Parts: sequence; C-alpha cells; structure tokens
Amino acid sequence: MKVEEWFERNKFKHDSFRDIKKLAELKRRKRKKISVVIPTLNEESTIGRVITTIKKPLMEKRKLVDEIIVVDSGSTDDTGKQAVKHGAKFYLASDYLKKRGKARGKGENLWKSLYLAEGDIICWVDADIKNIHPRFVYGLVGPLLTQDKVKFTKAFYQRPIKVGQELVPLGGGRVTELTIRPLFNMYFPRLSGFIQPLSGEYAGEREVFEKIPFFTGYGVETAMLIDIVKKFGLKACAQVDLKKRVHKNQPLSSLSKMAFGILQVFAKRANTLGKLIQVKNVKKNLRIMEHDRKGNYYLKKIDVPEKQRPPIITLPEYRKKFKREPSWTYIK
Repeated sequence: MKVEEWFERNKFKHDSFRDIKKLAELKRRKRKKISVVIPTLNEESTIGRVITTIKKPLMEKRKLVDEIIVVDSGSTDDTGKQAVKHGAKFYLASDYLKKRGKARGKGENLWKSLYLAEGDIICWVDADIKNIHPRFVYGLVGPLLTQDKVKFTKAFYQRPIKVGQELVPLGGGRVTELTIRPLFNMYFPRLSGFIQPLSGEYAGEREVFEKIPFFTGYGVETAMLIDIVKKFGLKACAQVDLKKRVHKNQPLSSLSKMAFGILQVFAKRANTLGKLIQVKNVKKNLRIMEHDRKGNYYLKKIDVPEKQRPPIITLPEYRKKFKREPSWTYIK
C-alpha cells in the first residue's frame, strides 16, 4: 500500500466512535478485554482527573474499559496515592521483572505494563493531558474494534504552545517537526504519513506489542513505529484525530535531551536495517550548554541512556502468565 493511499484510507476522526454503547457491545461479542495504561513520574496534580475522566463513562457507565492501571517510574510525590484513591491499579515498575535488570523511563513502564495488564487490547495514555477527555481512549480503540485489519492506532491532534501570554494553536511538536519527520522522510519514507509519530497516545492488539522490542527512554515511539510497520505493514496501522492535546510544554534544554535519545534509537534501528551505516558505536553522552546570570557559559556532559528491552514474548514468565506457545516470530 502506498503512503498516500494509506493516509486517506486509514485516517479516522474520534467522533466516528463516540457511540460507546455500540463499541462496548462489539468488544463483548469479540470477547476482548481492554486495558488502559498510564505511565507516570510525579503526576499527582493530574493523575486523578485523568483516571476519573476515563473511568466514569468508559468503565462505570459503559463496560468498554476493563481496567485502568498506572505504571510508575518511582515518583517522589503522591502519584501512587492519588491513582489508588481514584480507582486505578498502581504498580511501581522497579518491583516487577527484577531478573531482567534495572532500567528507568517511559519505555520501561510501557514494556512492563504488557506483563502487568490483562487486556487483549492495550491503550496507553499520558498522565499530563490538561484537556483529558474519553475520546483519548474510545477514539483509539474504535478502529481496533470496527476494522478487522487494523491492529495498531496512533493519535494525532493540534498541539498548542504558549508563547508569552498567547496560545499558538500549531506551535507544539517541535521535536517531531525538526528531528523525526525529516529523518523518516529521508530513511523510512513509508512512515512519512504519520501526522504525530511521537504522540504519547496509542493502542493496539497485545499480539503486536509482545513481538517487538521496547527502548526504555525517549525513543520508544520511534522504534515502535519502525518495528510495527516492518513486521505487520502499513495496512495494520491507523491514525486517529483526537482534536487537540494541551499539556505542559517543555523548555528547549529538555527537548534537546529528548531529541538526542530519539537519534540514538533511530541510528540503532537504521543500522540494523541497513539504512544508515556507522563505523563507531552510537554515542550515549550529550554535551549541553549551560549559562549563569552573569552570562558565563559552561559545557556539561550528561548521559541519555536508551536501553533496548527484548520482545516481552521471549520471557518465560510472560509466556507462562499469558499461556503463549513458542510458535511465533518477533523482531530482535
């Protein structure tokens, strides 16, 4: 399928799936369970509202979602207490799969959530969404329930950014536009049709996620797209317009660190697939510029680790828990 053809056929709007009762009945007939997973780190101010906004209409009023779980990186605030108070299951990522070594980051939380969640469909939603709405869930699971060939859905939306006192409607997504979109167009043109390739909201069948590796840090979404399209094809993917996403925009120093982590992952994936050949190892250290109030500049070296976790289906404890037979293929 050509990118232009896929872009038109597999692009949906969230309001096409606003009949939650119909979706819940379709889920029941297909005998599916849906898990909503929220990865967190110090999100006590927003996590309660995110859970409640999803739980009341999608679990209590309608039985579309079967569980909401929070997987945490080690918050030092009351994220855990707020999660439990508002009716979610709370897990500290470091307490599980300890034999697999230590790692920390959003990607680590996503990888371990495959072991912790019970659903046949997994829907990941970030915890910092200020305009959270049930569409962030039903919009993403809608195509998975109504379109037999779709196995993975990715969110896109307007991302406003605050410049001074003004909110600019399309100013967000700076790392997307300046880093990943140019790289995808040059090296992975089949991915150039994804409007928000780095969006934090996506959903899919367990059978898709369990067969791909997960990077532990900022690059998890980049590798995920590359691997899913490589293994399952564009036709298995769809993107859904969730209208608008409002969240706290990060400073340029943080975006630089994020972009560097993404570049690490991109280089590793491109090397593996023969798209980009590098003689030396991919670097993990980033030199950043800092300055003080007197105008003095300093060079600081920081680590941006991107550890790759194997496809979770390769873990014996995962196969035992979910009764998976060793008759599968996966991406290394």
